[in-house]
Amino acid sequence: MSVKHCLNERETARASALSQYSYLSMVCLGVIWVLFGGCCPAWGMDPLLTGKSIPRTAASAMLDDSHAGICVFDTLPDPLPLQDAVERALCNNPKTREAWAQVKIQAAGVGIGRAAYLPTVTASWQGVRDDTATNVTGYPQYSSNYRNGALKTDSVSLSWVLYDFGGRQAALANATALLVAAEASQQAALETAFATVAKHYYAAQATQGAFVAAQEIERTASDSFKAATARVEKGIAPVTDELQAQTSWAEAVVNRTKAQGDWQTALGTLAVDMDLDPSLPITLPDVGDGVTPGSDFDNSVADLIQEAKRSHPSVLAAEAQVDAALAKVKQTRAEGLPSLSFVAKYSRNNQPTTLDVGFPQLPATGHEWYLGFQLTIPFFEGFGRTYQVRQAEAQTELQRDTLDEVQQQVGLDVWDSYQALQTATRNLTNDAMLLDVARRSYAAAQSRYQVGVGNILELLNAQSSLAGAKRQRIQGLTDWRSARLQLAAKLGKLGMWDIESSQEVK
Repeated sequence: MSVKHCLNERETARASALSQYSYLSMVCLGVIWVLFGGCCPAWGMDPLLTGKSIPRTAASAMLDDSHAGICVFDTLPDPLPLQDAVERALCNNPKTREAWAQVKIQAAGVGIGRAAYLPTVTASWQGVRDDTATNVTGYPQYSSNYRNGALKTDSVSLSWVLYDFGGRQAALANATALLVAAEASQQAALETAFATVAKHYYAAQATQGAFVAAQEIERTASDSFKAATARVEKGIAPVTDELQAQTSWAEAVVNRTKAQGDWQTALGTLAVDMDLDPSLPITLPDVGDGVTPGSDFDNSVADLIQEAKRSHPSVLAAEAQVDAALAKVKQTRAEGLPSLSFVAKYSRNNQPTTLDVGFPQLPATGHEWYLGFQLTIPFFEGFGRTYQVRQAEAQTELQRDTLDEVQQQVGLDVWDSYQALQTATRNLTNDAMLLDVARRSYAAAQSRYQVGVGNILELLNAQSSLAGAKRQRIQGLTDWRSARLQLAAKLGKLGMWDIESSQEVK
C-alpha cells in the first residue's frame, strides 16, 4: 500500500472523527448557551429570584391581585362609580405603567448584582476553510501545497472573582436600594394617580350637579318671567317687572349653557385619566346630599405632618436613593482596589502540522488547558478613580438635599390638605343651612309676589340666592369628599377603602 493511500485513509478517518467531535462540541455549546441565558427561551427564566419583587400588574400594589380579572375591564358601567374609575386609572394611566417598568428595571439590576458572585463561562467555536501553499524560491522540489477542508477550534474558559474588597457587595447594595426606591416611587405614583382621578371624578360630578341645578334655576326663572308677564297683562305690575324677569331668565339660560360645557370638559378630563378617548360618553351618579364626617384625621396636624415625613412613599423613595448613593461610593472605591479571580480554560483544534519545510502538512489535533489564579492590581488609572469617587460623594450630597426637600414638601402638602379638609368639613353644615334658608326665602318671596304684596326685585334676589345656595351645596359636598381623599394621599395612606368612607350618606 502506498504512503499516499495510507495518508488518504488517515485523513478520511480523522475527518470523520473531527465531524463527530464538532457535533458534540456544538451540542455542548448549545446546552451551555441555554443554561446561562444566551438563548431566547432562557429569557423567561429567573434563576436569581428577582421576579418576586415585580407586581403582576401596574396596579397590584394597591388593588387586590388575588383574582385573574385584575386590570381586565368590560364596557363602562352606567353610571360610573368612583371605584371603577380609580381601578381603570391605576391600571391604564401611563404614569403608573412607567413606575411599574422602573420596578422591573431595578429588579433586573438586583439580578445583575447577584450574578456578579457567580462564575462566567465562555465557549467559542471557529470553523474556517484553509488552503496552505509553501513556495521555496529556487528549490521547487521543497515547495508544498496542502488543502484542509475545514479547520476547527473549540474552547471553554471560566473566570470567577473570589475577592474584590467589597465591590460586588456594594454594587448589590446599590441595586437593592434602587429597587426599594422604585417600589416606593411606584406606590407614590399609584397614590398620585388615585388622588388625581378622584379629584377629577368629584369635579366632574360637581359640574354635573351644577348643570342639573342650572336647569332647575332656568325653570324657576322661566316661571318668574311667566308670573311677571301675567301681572303686567292684568295691569297690576309695571312692564319693568316683566323685563327684569326676562333678563333674569335669559341669564339663567346662559349659565345653563356654560354649565353644560364645563360638565363635558370635566368628563373628558376624567376619561383621559382612565386612558380613554375624551369623547367617550360617561354618566356619573348624582352628588347626593349629606355626608358623615369620620374621625380618621382627628390627630393634631403636627402629628400628621411628622408621620407623613416618616412614612410617605416619596420620602421612603428619597431615603432609598440616599442609601443607593452611599453604596455607589463604596462600589466606586472598591473597583479601584485589587481583585483575585480563579481562571480556567480548555481548548482543542485540528490545526495540521508539518515535519519540516518541504514536507507535506499532516492532519493533527492539539489541545490546551490551564487552571490558576489571577490577581488584578490597578496601579494607575490617570486619576480617573479619584474623580469618580468625588462624583459619587457629590451625588450622595445631592440625594440628601433632595430628601430634605421632599420632606419639606410632604409637610406643606399635609398642612394644606388638612386645612382644606377642616374648612370643607365646617362648611358642610353651613352649606346645608344656607340652602335651607334660601329655599324658604324664595318660597316666601314667590308667594308674596303672586298675591301682589312683594315686588319683582325681592323675587329675583331670592331666586338668585337660591341658585347660588344650590351650587354652593353641590360644590361643598364634592369638596369635602375630594379633600378627604387628598389628605389621605398626602399622608401616603390612600387605599380603596377610602372611597366607601368618603361616600357615606346620612
